[in-house]
Order: sequence, then C-alpha cells, then structure tokens
Amino acid sequence: MIYEWLAEGNTPGNLPPADLPALLNRDGQVNTIRVDSKVVHETDSGSAKSDEHRWMRFTLDTVGRTQWPTDLSGNPIYPANFLELAQKLGRPVHPPGRDVRCIVSVGMLTEGWDCNTVTHIIGIRPFMSQLLCEQVIGRGLRRASYKPNAEGKLAEEVSKVFGVPFEIIPFKAGGGGGEPPEKVHRVHALPQRAHLEIKFPRVEGYTFAIRNRVKVNWEQVAPVTIDPLNIPPEVELKGLNVTEAGRLSFNGPSKVDQATLEKFRRGKRVQEIVFDLAGGLVRRLVKDRQCEVPAHALFPQLVPIVERYMREMVKEIPPNDIRDTAISPYYQWVADMLSEAIRPDTSAGEAPELPVLEANRAEGSTREVDGETSRDVRDVNKSHVNRVVLDTKQWEQSAAYHLDTHPKVESFVKNWRLGFGILYLADEKMRTYEPDFIVRCVGRSNAHLILETKMARDDYKEAKRAAALRWCAAVTTSGKFGEWRYEMVSRPEDVRAAVEKFAAAV
Repeated sequence: MIYEWLAEGNTPGNLPPADLPALLNRDGQVNTIRVDSKVVHETDSGSAKSDEHRWMRFTLDTVGRTQWPTDLSGNPIYPANFLELAQKLGRPVHPPGRDVRCIVSVGMLTEGWDCNTVTHIIGIRPFMSQLLCEQVIGRGLRRASYKPNAEGKLAEEVSKVFGVPFEIIPFKAGGGGGEPPEKVHRVHALPQRAHLEIKFPRVEGYTFAIRNRVKVNWEQVAPVTIDPLNIPPEVELKGLNVTEAGRLSFNGPSKVDQATLEKFRRGKRVQEIVFDLAGGLVRRLVKDRQCEVPAHALFPQLVPIVERYMREMVKEIPPNDIRDTAISPYYQWVADMLSEAIRPDTSAGEAPELPVLEANRAEGSTREVDGETSRDVRDVNKSHVNRVVLDTKQWEQSAAYHLDTHPKVESFVKNWRLGFGILYLADEKMRTYEPDFIVRCVGRSNAHLILETKMARDDYKEAKRAAALRWCAAVTTSGKFGEWRYEMVSRPEDVRAAVEKFAAAV
C-alpha cells in the first residue's frame, strides 16, 4: 500500500494524498522501488528465482551511484552478469539505481546492503527486537564523502530517523522472589435472581441505502483533537555517538537540527484538504454499496459536511495547525469519524438505518455469565450476576455502589464475560468497544441504559461514544428490543445523575 501511494499516486482510503511528485515513477524513470527482504536473501545466496529479482538486486546495490567505475581506458566496469541481463531485459546500462530516491522495504532491510546516500529512515512496521532497530539505523551510517574540508576535517553528514524505537541504555529488570498464589473468585448468574436477567441484541453491522440525500447527526459526531502532546509537530534531531562501552548515545558535538511542518503547511490550503476528504468519502460510500447516488451528485452534498466538521469539530492545539489535518493519522481519523456519521436523510424520505444481527448466535443474556477471576470483586444485590469484577482501584467500586443502592435501578450488570460489544471504526479497522454497565430502571423492563465510566485517557473515547449512540439509535428504531440509551460519565458522583436522567426520560 505504501509503495502504490508513493510510487504510483494511488491514494488508499485511509491516507491523505502523498503529494510527493519527486517520488512518482513516471515517463520511464524509476524514483521509488519496492524491495522484499526475502528476495534480497535469495539473491545473496545465488538462488534468485527470476531475472526481475536479479535486476532488483543490481538496482538496490547501485542506489546513489551516478555512473559506473571505469578502467584505465575510460571504459565502464560493469558488475558480473549485469550487461547480459540488461540486454536481455532491454534496460539501459547506466546504474539502475541511479534515479532511486525512495525504497519501500517489505520486511527489514538490515544486512547485506551498502548505500552511502541515505538521508531519511522511516519505520512503519513494528520492530520485534532492539537489534533490528540498530541494524535498520545502521543503513544510514555510511558516509557519502571522505574528502576533508579546508580544515582537514570531514564534513558532518546526517541521516534523520523517524519511527524507530531506539533504546540508548537497555536494561533488564531483576527477578523477585516467589509470590503467593492469587485468590480466585467465581462470578456467575444466580438462578434465584432470574427476574433480574438483562438481554441485549448482538449487532454485527448496519444496513441503510442512500438514494438521494445524506445527513449528519452532529450530536453524535466524535471530534478530533490535533494535540502536540500526542504527536509532536516539531522535533529536534541530533547525531548519535558511540560511547567507550560501544553503545550509542545522544551526547556529542554534532549540531541539533529541527524538523517542522512549516514548509508542508505553506503548500496546503484548507479547501484542498476539504475536497480530498470529500472525494475519499464518496469512494467509501460507493465501494461499500450503501449509496445509490452518483458520485457527481454525492460530492456536492459532502463538501459542506466536511467544511463544517473542519470548522467546528477539529480542534488544533498550538503549535499545531488546522492544515495538519492533511497528515496521517489526523486525516484518517477525520475520514473515519465522518464515514461513521453519514446517514440517510430520513426527513427527505430516506429509509432509517437498522441493525444487522448476528445470524449464528441468539441475543445475549446475563444467564450466560460464568467464570473465574483473580481480580478484585464486589458482591452486589441488584444484579443477575453475583459479583462485579473490578478493573480499577476505586472508580468501578464507586459506580457499582451507586447502581446497587439507587432506588430507581431495578437491575444492572457489569460487562465482564457478557459478550456485549459495539463495533466502531478507528485507524481504518473495525474494533470492538465493551461498555462498562447495562442498567434497567424500575417499572421499565423494555428500556436499558448503557453506562460507561471513563476516567483514564483514551484516544478512541469519542469514536466509542459515537459508535454507542449509533448502536442505540439503530436498535431502538428497529422496535424489537425496546429503547436503548447511552451515557458516558467521567466522575463517580455523575453515576447517580445519569440514572436520574435516564429514569426521567423513559
């Protein structure tokens, strides 16, 4: 995907346009190549499976070379078998890596590659060991020139490294003595409390068809915050030096360089970002076959929606800028939020959104809860399940107490091994959100409150909230499972207020 994005200009739905013309492959010039580390190992061992694999190896070995070395007569000295392969494939005989400016490595490009013109290293995939980090960084430690300057010293050369988790001083924690065995608690539904049973539908998706008009319920839309504390827009880069122990360190004489987004921002306009996002949303809706509106008629509807979201729902904290929305992951987050928020406009005659239920499982129930845990638990009375399993030290104890003692609560259950989950989209992936509690009030067996107690920091908090509101609206609209509502509280004392609000509304 990264290769197609950079080399061919094909923008995936979860990324902004690359807008890097110097890396595009066009007019017969190869500026970006894709290298599979398995193929590199094949060519190293002399077992390359095709001529293209052998050519790729010649390309990789000549990245940064402008010409071949020459003999005393000025004739180029080609590597063994290169000239024959170039003639066989009909390729030019200059160094095939001459114009390459970007390498997308599938796997880890670590050993067996010597290139002295590496200026940037960007880690995308996870690193499984510290040694791999060191090997990858080593690809940028070769000098391009050993010619001394006027002072008889070598000029400083820099490779900038992003996204590679590097540990300067690794350490290993010491082991402790043996620990006593943990106490195990059984958590299960009590037959004598069957009247407190809570049931819920298992929703695996939604169905709707947009035939003419779209809308957004802005009360259910999750915002996006561009926070420099999460992803810094400015970083200082400094060269690594080797200590006496042979380890790498930031301490040393090299200068500090600053990388910022200023140049990128100057080349971007907000309206350009709006159009890119609207175009991506059109492709999503058409691809998912949820929209019968032609693209040319859907795009004008989505542009003002994106403009309003950018204006009202994107919060940039300085030194960030609204134009940073054009960069991943912010671009992806905005696209995800809007994609999940777009609905048929029922006021214009469109059919409402309805839930798609799991075909292989019946509705969920508290009677299915039965398991053991070593976590802390609290015995409760107003629940079909005998205990509440606690994931926090104080928060959930307090919430469980308020629910168990509130006069308007008839029944509640903590979502532990209950199997109650709500699908939500984040980072272009469908994830499952498991809210904390389901509550039923006195006298209303067909009305349920989904209650989330959220104190800890959660990057997906608003996405979960929007998904839960969507779930409740679709399930309630279906008319088969009663009324469902959702509340997210951030303080223990708000639990009682949320129950009061729910009881009064239903």
